[in-house]
Amino acid sequence: MFLFALLLGLGQLVKRPGGPFWLAAPEFWIYPLQTLLCAGLLIFFRRDYEFQALRRPMLVVAIALFVFLLWIAPQQFLHLSARREGFDPDVWATNPLFYWSTLVLRFLRLVIVVPLIEEIFWRGFLLRYLISEDFASVRFGTFSWFSFSVVTIGFALSHSMADWPAAIVTGALYNLVAYRTRSLLSCVATHSLTNLALGFWILSTRQWGFW
Repeated sequence: MFLFALLLGLGQLVKRPGGPFWLAAPEFWIYPLQTLLCAGLLIFFRRDYEFQALRRPMLVVAIALFVFLLWIAPQQFLHLSARREGFDPDVWATNPLFYWSTLVLRFLRLVIVVPLIEEIFWRGFLLRYLISEDFASVRFGTFSWFSFSVVTIGFALSHSMADWPAAIVTGALYNLVAYRTRSLLSCVATHSLTNLALGFWILSTRQWGFW
């Protein structure tokens, strides 16, 4: 999670509008680097994570789709301005190799790497650590108002300001999945399904700002 956030910050630090492409749009090299490095760490530490069996699949699907609708609601249903500015793979439209590799890595980041990193950190670690520093002794899905509130707010603040209203509800609902399923895998699956639906919606509407 630290490496993921560090690389996001690096993207903002080196960004130079009007400069050469690699500085004007650093996301085109930072996001793939972030994806590969974080995926490598997830694989390296895979034996340290406890993924209980997938539970309550209908709840997982229902909350995933509800959260997806929540994120697209301002533009799709309330007709706010479309979010066109962002990671547009069409920059590589004339180069099929770059286009498809960029798109594949982007979906790998969106659907696998991000859900694993964020759910391991927010639900697997912090939700329990705020109950006891010996978090491994706290059963996954144990509820406390303090940990629920801090994780919900922290999860929201980790997103851009424009997404805070949707992100705070999302954080609360993903916490609910943890409480109802007591399964980290169910939390990851919920997050992953939401992001998969959002990814296809981004491609169909070309609202790159949701990446």
